This record gives sequence, C-alpha cells and structure tokens, in this order.
Amino acid sequence: MIKNVGVIGSGTMGSGIAQVAATAGCKVNLYDTNPEALDKAKTNLEKILDRLVEKGRIDSREKSRIRENISYVDSLESLSDSNLVIEAIIENLQIKQQLFRDLEALLSKKAIIASNTSSLSIASIASALKSPKRGIGIHFFNPAPLMKLVEVVPAVQTSEKIKQTTIETIESWGKIVAVVKDTPGFIVNRVARPFYGEALRIYEEGIADVATIDWAMKSIGGFRMGPFELIDFIGNDINYTVTETVFEAFYYDPRYKPSFTQRRLSEAGYLGRKTGKGYYNYEEGASNPAPDENVGQAQKIFDRVLVMLINEAADALFWNIASAEDIENAMTKGVNYPKGLLAWADEKGIDWCVSKLDELYDEYREDRYRCSPLLRRMNKEQRTFY
Repeated sequence: MIKNVGVIGSGTMGSGIAQVAATAGCKVNLYDTNPEALDKAKTNLEKILDRLVEKGRIDSREKSRIRENISYVDSLESLSDSNLVIEAIIENLQIKQQLFRDLEALLSKKAIIASNTSSLSIASIASALKSPKRGIGIHFFNPAPLMKLVEVVPAVQTSEKIKQTTIETIESWGKIVAVVKDTPGFIVNRVARPFYGEALRIYEEGIADVATIDWAMKSIGGFRMGPFELIDFIGNDINYTVTETVFEAFYYDPRYKPSFTQRRLSEAGYLGRKTGKGYYNYEEGASNPAPDENVGQAQKIFDRVLVMLINEAADALFWNIASAEDIENAMTKGVNYPKGLLAWADEKGIDWCVSKLDELYDEYREDRYRCSPLLRRMNKEQRTFY
C-alpha cells in the first residue's frame, strides 16, 4: 500500500498531483529546488482549498487534513521514505534520467519511480536505473485534481507487480486509469493530434478562418472549445512542441506533420492567452472576427476533422496501443470530447468513415489520409466497434 508519496516539481502539474495524493490520504513531500516556487505552490493550494470550502465541496476539517498531508521541501533527501515518487519537471530526457539515478540511490529498493512525461519514452527514462523494472509512466492531465483520467504507461522493462501496484494506487486516488503502450504521445496526445492538425490544414488551405472552424466544431460536434481556442488556452508553443515531438518520434509520419502557421506564430511570440495574442486577440478592447455560420460549410469542416480523429483512434486500437475502453475513456475523460471516437465511428457508420478518408486520399494523394487497416477490415466484414 502506497502511503508516502514524493512529488518533484511544484508547478501547476506537480502541485495538482500532490493535492490529489494528499486528498486520498497519502503523506506527500512536494520537492522543488526553488524556495519561491514552493511558497507559491503553498499559497495557491490554500486558495484552492478555500474556494472548495466556499463552494461546499469540503469542510474546514477536510481542508486542514489535506493541507497537513503536504510538506514543502527543498532537499531531495526528504523524499527518502517515499513508496512512490512522481517527477513533473522539464521535458528533457537527460535531466529526467539523472533525476531517476539520484532517486534510485536514495529510495528503498521497493519504491516506484515514475515520470509524468507527456511525450518522452518511458523506456528511455527508466533505462537510467540499475533496476529499470521499477520505472513507469504516470501521466496526469491538467488540472490534475479535476481531470479524471490518468494514463499509466509501463515501459518494456517495468515489472508486472510495479504496473499493478501503480494501477491500484491511482485508482484508489479516485482516478480512471487508461493503460497504454509506451509509444509516442501515449493515447491522448497521439489521438488528439488531428483536432489541431487538420483544423490548421483547413485554415492554411483558405477553406475557412479560425473563428468559423471553431464554430463548426462546437456547433456541429458539441466540443466545448474549438481547436484554435484550445491551442490558445494550452499555448501555441506547447501545442506545437508536442506535435513536433510526436512527428519526429513516429519517424516523420505525415499524419503528424506540424504546421508552418503554428510555428511562425510561436516564433513571433503569439502564444495565446498567456501572451494576449494567438489565433485570437485577448488584449483589452480587442475585437475578433465573427464566424461564417454557413451550416453546410461547417458540416464539411466538422466531418473532415472528425474522420481524421476516428482514423487515429482506430489505428491506436489496430496497433494495440490500448484497449477500446481505454481509448474511449482517454478521449472523453482526458480531453473532454463529447463522446468516444469509436462510438462516434459506429454512429456515423464505418462505411462513411472509409469513404470520407478515401475521398481525402484521392484528392490529396498524401499518406496523411490513409485509412486505418482496421476500419477497412471492419467495413469489409460489416462490423462495428460496439
């Protein structure tokens, strides 16, 4: 049973993970080399807990319990009693590998050493350990206390016992676990790429502007945010880097090809909400163009993005990246899609999916639009996902 948890990195993600573990009853040491960052994390948690009390989600006794379960430490040695340590630091392989080495020298031999990486190979990170079987990926989504999904990513070296203990622990923290193969982007960051990439492609072709594309995805598809609104929320630089990382990791598969538009905006410092300008202008008094509410055009935009998302989900299942249930949970609980993509494929019709993809391939003659063998096989056999 995991009782003592160490979290490395007191930014938004690390602090959120610490809050989740502390709420579940674990004693947590939140470590950071920057004392100011620790003070900020402590202040922010106090504000979050106060808001939860105001909303009636927790009472003052629960607030005190959660707060007392977290210690803010600036010494790595303070984590020595941890049964599980999760790092949530910079996405740099060498830095993470060195941290894993330092932790292995410090922790008991039974302790689990985990990375919250969203884009790096767990096998590569765990290879830094003398006993790599204890390494694993535990990928939370931001904000960690609110998002129900956690991707658990065993490396090829991870022992079955470590995998099962990790799954049981994260489930005991009230999260929905999706077990995923150690492949680029895992489930969410892989399957979600067309939501951004195909929207950017439609914009670059001059088919529609950003406001119209966003309106199409929200009005026809029921998405809470359009792709450009979401990129501005995430950060143009962060979203572009994830796309570039997945593209390179998949040996430059054209399905994940980054956009020059996104790269140029990132280079210009138009990063979205955090800089006041991205695909939209967030500066005070700024006005943004209204969408062209042509329902016929919106349907075409939505269909094109949706079929690319469905194709990606089907391909993830085809390559045994995760189970159908975990893929559906990942997209509905990890990025709040209005419904699972495989269920959406059944609703639209597998024949519709294959036909739409073949239309795109015939028009562009790009491998980007190749239909997943699983969809083509299911169409031939007249099968559905459910």
